[in-house]
Amino acid sequence: MVKLPSIKDKDLELAGKVVLVRTGMDVPLDESGLVTDDSRIQEAVPTVQYLVKNGAKVVLLTHINRPGGKIVENQRVEAVAVKLSIILKQDVKPLSDCIGSEVEAAIREMKNGEVVFLENLRFHAEEEANSDVFAQQLAKLGNIYVNDAFSNSHRSHASMVGLPKHLPSYAGLLLEKEMKVLTSALEKPKRPFVVVLGGAKVSDKIGVIRNLGLKADKILIGGAMMFTFYRSRGFDVGSSRFEADKVSLADDLLNEFQGKIVLPVDVVAADKFANDARSQVVAASEIPPGWMGLDIGPESVKRFSKELSEARTIIWNGPLGVFEFEMFSQGTLAVAKTISEMTGKATTIIGGGDTLSAVEKAGLKGRFSHSSTGGGAMLELLEGKTLPGAAALAEAAARQP
Repeated sequence: MVKLPSIKDKDLELAGKVVLVRTGMDVPLDESGLVTDDSRIQEAVPTVQYLVKNGAKVVLLTHINRPGGKIVENQRVEAVAVKLSIILKQDVKPLSDCIGSEVEAAIREMKNGEVVFLENLRFHAEEEANSDVFAQQLAKLGNIYVNDAFSNSHRSHASMVGLPKHLPSYAGLLLEKEMKVLTSALEKPKRPFVVVLGGAKVSDKIGVIRNLGLKADKILIGGAMMFTFYRSRGFDVGSSRFEADKVSLADDLLNEFQGKIVLPVDVVAADKFANDARSQVVAASEIPPGWMGLDIGPESVKRFSKELSEARTIIWNGPLGVFEFEMFSQGTLAVAKTISEMTGKATTIIGGGDTLSAVEKAGLKGRFSHSSTGGGAMLELLEGKTLPGAAALAEAAARQP
């Protein structure tokens, strides 16, 4: 793991300094702009509290959703600032923009320990374009930069990789925790090390399977991507979703990691993609013509549970079926329960938005060793890639005298 400069570095003086904190508070908002899940806000709180306690003037930055470089009223940060105010038990003032003279004036008036929130960074197209001019406009606002947005650290955006070029830069507590937990699991896992991968596409997980195939003892595959693997073995998958152009690749992966990749032996098949579909449990090789697999079957759950019950390190990313439909959620929920019950006996790490939603649906939130705030960033680390946001901090540290 690359050692990152930390906000807890003993030589870092925070009192009276304007600290720009890039957070990952990209929380879901409803149509009226209200927060529907504050998990990512809660995860950012320790860093904010640490800076406040040490007398910094805290300026928070985040993006929300994908406004595409224009102002979208129900994607403003105001609701996030209100929610954070309640959690911190102090006022968090949302500003009207993230750059410009009015913002600069508001920050000049801040007192030590105060917190303000800049407007959604992605209201400016320059953020995603990684404009250095935009990064310099942001840098003018502060004395120190802190990256606490693990969930966006796989993006080469101005607030992630541009800002560290212009300010002394450090990792926040959440970014440190995420990097430490995930890299430790990959570099020094307690064994057996079992990985559970779900989701729709093999193409999204190719790098992960290749990298973890060299590190893990077992990789349990579920979700729609299992049908691409089935096709590579000559199974008729009916109308199940699969990637025709990745069948050969799936075959290569099964051959390369023979004995490590574990596929479901049965599936819950349906006559249509709907919660009220007719369904039946069938062997993986016996999906009826025109039917589609929408969940792993009970025998697969038993096999997966046995592998998981013997594990001492577990990483899970991606649901194993269409868990949004009650009828096809049982495989995902059963595996979630098994993994949660292993917490304490094993290191249990979960991540990805759909995975976290499934866990919440199962009533198991908080019952894992670590629930990652980043889906894409987590996958890139699992692939063995270096995250641009983390690399930018390391490079900034190397430049400092």
